[in-house]
Amino acid sequence: QVQLVESGGRLVQAGDSLRLSCEASGHTFSSYVMGWFRQNPGKEREFVAAISWSGDRTFYANSVKGRFTISRDNAKNTVYLQMNSLKPEDMAVYYCGTARAWGSSWSMANHQTFGSWGQGTQVTVSS
Repeated sequence: QVQLVESGGRLVQAGDSLRLSCEASGHTFSSYVMGWFRQNPGKEREFVAAISWSGDRTFYANSVKGRFTISRDNAKNTVYLQMNSLKPEDMAVYYCGTARAWGSSWSMANHQTFGSWGQGTQVTVSS
């Protein structure tokens, strides 16, 4: 089973940019769909972005479309989330997860489709 470690979260100001990384252990990383989700206390885990195993397909939540970019480097077993024009409402703990296959939009946006969650990385955006 793949293990994931997220990093890159920190305190930034509104309008700043930040890049999160999610490094996976194990040799099967390239076979997984990868997703980024975020969560605030007392709320459900919210979909942010997903990328297919080859990187040729991506899918974004409407709230981040045009500002965030998901990418992956299978040689480095790492998936990235480039976040630009950050807003206070982007503040959350960000998690990455794996999925076995690319599915419908509903499926990709559903946190129950993904597993092997990392410990998360905190992104704080001050206004």
